[in-house]
Amino acid sequence: MPRSFLLDLTHTSHTRARTGVQRVARSMAAALGERALPVTFDPYLRAWRPLASFERANLAAVAPARKRGGRWPLAARLRGRLGRWCGIGGGGLDGGAPGDAGLIVPEIFSPAVAGALPALFARVRGPRVAIFHDAIALQLPELTPAKSVARFPSYLRELLVFDGIAAVSEDSRRSLVDYWDGLGASSRPPVVAISLAVDPPDLGRARAGGPQPAGSSPGAGQAAAPIILCVASIEGRKNQASLLDACERLWAGGGRFELRLIGVAQRETGRAALEKIEALRRAGRPLRYDGPVDEATLAAAYRECAFTVYPSLREGFGLPVLESLAYGRPCICAAQGALGEAARGGGCLALGSVDADSLAAAVGGLLANRDLLAQLGAAARSRRFKTWPEYVRELSDWTDTLRLKS
Repeated sequence: MPRSFLLDLTHTSHTRARTGVQRVARSMAAALGERALPVTFDPYLRAWRPLASFERANLAAVAPARKRGGRWPLAARLRGRLGRWCGIGGGGLDGGAPGDAGLIVPEIFSPAVAGALPALFARVRGPRVAIFHDAIALQLPELTPAKSVARFPSYLRELLVFDGIAAVSEDSRRSLVDYWDGLGASSRPPVVAISLAVDPPDLGRARAGGPQPAGSSPGAGQAAAPIILCVASIEGRKNQASLLDACERLWAGGGRFELRLIGVAQRETGRAALEKIEALRRAGRPLRYDGPVDEATLAAAYRECAFTVYPSLREGFGLPVLESLAYGRPCICAAQGALGEAARGGGCLALGSVDADSLAAAVGGLLANRDLLAQLGAAARSRRFKTWPEYVRELSDWTDTLRLKS
């Protein structure tokens, strides 16, 4: 019988944001289905409990939030405090998890959640596994929010208490192991690389219909300009500032295309990119910034574009690269680290550098070379991508091999 799991969704169940981690957590919950009991640490109850109706509604919400932070309604705060004062406790977890259930923590957890993990560990008999996304906060601290940089060393040490760590890429696995080596951590859980799934909605129809040429909706006089899409939160390490500089050079030289940006803004590190977006808009450049969008709008954006650009300097996995390829759209991205792993199967124009000069040359070259664009599109459509049910099956099979700590 397949193992069941408690699934910690403490942050994801309190936000409607759709950053990479939240999308992974939601997809895992959907793929696990009845095998998962989603739980949250309630700081007002000071205990773990199953999700309430408002938290389940957040998971199922279609419209994305424009802010990343979690939100606890006043009624939920009052209910938690009342439960604590009345000694209600874990609200359904007091008896522990059923049978040999394990635990999966797919989020980058907070200090409060870390302090409550021993109580949750005590409720499960099966393996306790964390999903590890990346160590970018320490690798690129100058492009990471200060609070995340300060928090990360403690988080990486706290991962040592789990029975196993499933990294989202080989590059992420290596970064965690290297950090623990530097600490001299002699007692550590096994770390395995299990790549994430790529199973966006409406994918079957998009691929079955074949490639749609960029700007394939002709106007009265001539075909529309091709659309270049960039899907990423607006923040320092995503490097949209370099992409915007590259596009401005091409536009200034007579380039004819539209740049479309999708993603929530992280204003602490994304300020330079946001200012460039506004300046280019005021200058009348063909630039569209949508902010965060729902999944249907995102799927349509992939179908309508000629190709995508993912100018990020470093990633743990690079989900938008593989999503672009899954829709049959070539992607320009970096050739290093996890992005290099994503590009290896074909369909990408992988660059040794993602500075403005290199991006301008790559974007301009791909716009001008229809044969290369078609070859990359064909390579993208020939690739097969792991689905979320396949991912959770692979993860579950691996958890069965773990030896529990005494």
